[in-house]
Parts: sequence; C-alpha cells; structure tokens
Amino acid sequence: MMNKPYIICHMMTSVDGRIDCAMTAKLDGVDDYYTTLDELNVDATLSGRVTAELEMALPGKFQVKNYQPLGKESFAKKIDADSYEIVVDTNGTLLWNDNDAYDTPHLIIMSEKVSTEYIAYLDAKNFSYITCGKNSIDLHRAMEILFEKFNVKRLAVVGGPNINGAFLDAGLLDEVSILIGLGIDARKGMQGAIDGLPMDREPFKIKLESVKTFDSGAVWLRYGLVSSK
Repeated sequence: MMNKPYIICHMMTSVDGRIDCAMTAKLDGVDDYYTTLDELNVDATLSGRVTAELEMALPGKFQVKNYQPLGKESFAKKIDADSYEIVVDTNGTLLWNDNDAYDTPHLIIMSEKVSTEYIAYLDAKNFSYITCGKNSIDLHRAMEILFEKFNVKRLAVVGGPNINGAFLDAGLLDEVSILIGLGIDARKGMQGAIDGLPMDREPFKIKLESVKTFDSGAVWLRYGLVSSK
C-alpha cells in the first residue's frame, strides 16, 4: 500500500451541485464552508490551476524565453511548515508574489516537462515544489512525496472540478465532503463539484458517513469511498 495522505475532496455547492465561487459566495451557508474545512483538521489544501489563476495567483502567465524541460523528478522544501497551500500547475505558468507574502506557505506540483526557467523563478520566490510525471503529473507519486517529505498526513482537495475528478479517477480520494448552501444555480453549462471524466465512466460507489445541519440552513454531507483503484 502506498504512503499517502488521507485525502478529502471538500466543496461547497448549490442545491443542484454547482460550484461557481461567485455564485456560492452569495448563498446562505458560505461562512459554514470554512467552519467545516477547519473541522476536517487537514495539514494542507490543494487547488487546480484554473482555480488558483482565478483566486490566488497574480495576473498574467510566465513567459519562457528558451524552453528546456527539467526532465526529472525532484522536490524542494524551502519552508518547513505545519500547513501548505498546494497548487497543481502542470506546465508551470502561474505568477506569484514572494512566498513570505502569504499567510500559508505555497507549494507547487508540476510535471517533469516544466521549464528550468520556471523552476528558477520558483526558487527566487522561495516556493517549495514537486515535479513528477513525464508529460502529466503523476498524482500517486506526488502524494507519496507530500506524505514522506512534507509530512502532509491529511489533505483537502478544494477544486476546481477537473482536479477533483482527476483525484477521484486516480483512486486517491478517501472521502467526499459536500456543504450544500441555500440556493439553486440552474445556469446552463456550469460545472459540478467533481467533473471532467469520460461519458462512459460508471458511477463511483460511496457510503454516507455523516450529516450535519447549520443554523444558516446549510447541510454538510460526508461520504466515504466504497472502493478505489
């Protein structure tokens, strides 16, 4: 059995399962999202590139002048922290402030095709990072490194929908935690909490572990995965 953190996908949705942040921010129960995240007692949170680009990173994209791939598995632990804000950025494109500008140290997970220029950029910003997987990130190996080198024992995957789907598809999720706020989105084309897998995938079997309600009217559902890859 691989060494990995206990991994929880934790999301807030509307009643119809949509997760657009601008929408959920308007729902009764949005403050309970952070309460429930605290109750999960995780060592780190993890977001995908799109979510990070919208909510965390600086505007623009890193411009590579002379592309040379790093071409190897590596990691750099720049800050020995009790908690990390982790971002999955396969090719290394996001722009950042210096790491000491953030309340929680950031850690970037990339594939081995990331440019050496971007690695130097992260080094200059004092960012911790992991590179693994030749053309796409090897999530299993990344989780092993997080567990063994960064001491992350409990991890919350907090979006977006495609990175949530990737963790589910890889058999890495131990739990799905959904806070349902008071509202219905209903807009055509808005993604669900876990999304992006092929149409021919069978449903993933889960079991209800707990239900909790809040004064706001929000409902917190926690599910365990019955089986995984």
